[in-house]
Amino acid sequence: MENYLQKAYAFDGTVRIYAAITTQIVQHAQEIHKLWPTSCAALGRCLTIASIMSCTYKAQEHLTIKVCGDGPIGNITMEATDGKVRGFVQNPGVYLSYNNGKLAVGDAVGKNGYIEVIKDLHMRAPFSSSASLVSGEIAEDFTYYFAQSEQIPSSVGLGVLIDPEGKVLSAGGFLLQIMPGCKEETLARLEEHLKQMKSCSTMINEGYSAEEIIAEITENDYQLLETRELTYDCPCNKERFQKGLISLGKEELTSILEEDHKAHITCNFCKKEYTFTEADLMEMLEILNKKA
Repeated sequence: MENYLQKAYAFDGTVRIYAAITTQIVQHAQEIHKLWPTSCAALGRCLTIASIMSCTYKAQEHLTIKVCGDGPIGNITMEATDGKVRGFVQNPGVYLSYNNGKLAVGDAVGKNGYIEVIKDLHMRAPFSSSASLVSGEIAEDFTYYFAQSEQIPSSVGLGVLIDPEGKVLSAGGFLLQIMPGCKEETLARLEEHLKQMKSCSTMINEGYSAEEIIAEITENDYQLLETRELTYDCPCNKERFQKGLISLGKEELTSILEEDHKAHITCNFCKKEYTFTEADLMEMLEILNKKA
């Protein structure tokens, strides 16, 4: 598996860790969305945490995650289910860097805004939770989200390394969650060790596996539980977009038919294009007339 996640318990089951390698997922997103480096780093970090979060829920439970800041990148939208993730940024053409040469993800996303997570857990209605952005750097923002909205003390590490030519060299991250019974000395040890660790993107670029990242975080005090494949997956198809057009109603469809004689739709997530001919639109109107 090129992109995958490993889950483990550490320190006698008092810490839960998810570590993910997402290099090919981020590279694929960069190619289809034509992302400039900073936009790529921001979306890549978001795709990584979205894919990890999707593996913390039961099968087929669906997440929609939005990162909405006041920076030039605009809103970032992701959807994820069972390790399958897709996403896009409002403005793919952002390239900002700090004085030290690192990509300025925080400036691109913005520090004023929020994270919103909508969970379809197959109950009566989706459940929504949110938290304010604290830095725009994504990892810090999701660490704060878990503490505020999920009430789970957590630490999130995310990274995307891009070379001068714009190629994604490495991408991945981890989610560390504190479980009941975790000792204070364990927390202090983890906090100090995380400060001294290499970044996720550096470790992955040096060839670290997800298990080796877990081993590094826990100083080899861990037990692996499972391995999950991660993929960039967009399930869009023409039928889904047809249903969307029908939902516009008779008046709007008639207007499209009379003015444009066709409808051309591009999927935000994968950039596939779908064309509905005049005959297609007339067929949709017939469906609406039968329902009336």
